[in-house]
Amino acid sequence: MDKNNPFEKIRQLTNLNPSDIYKIADSVKHANFSDEQTVRNLVKKLARMANKSVSKEIEDKIVNAITSNNIPADIDSLNKYIDK
Repeated sequence: MDKNNPFEKIRQLTNLNPSDIYKIADSVKHANFSDEQTVRNLVKKLARMANKSVSKEIEDKIVNAITSNNIPADIDSLNKYIDK
């Protein structure tokens, strides 16, 4: 596979394939990302799908970033944000 393909990078990091990503995107088209519970449920769902554990502290940081519209622009920025 093409290592420069963004879906390949996501698959390597999360074990999610492109069809999973499209399903997720379709399911949240009309989601209210300012609603904490909606975002928290999405974070939990993504973690389960990727077979990754997310601590309560990291979940809170992700939820706070999304609900306050302070979303890091890329994976490296997200990692730095989470590691604060």
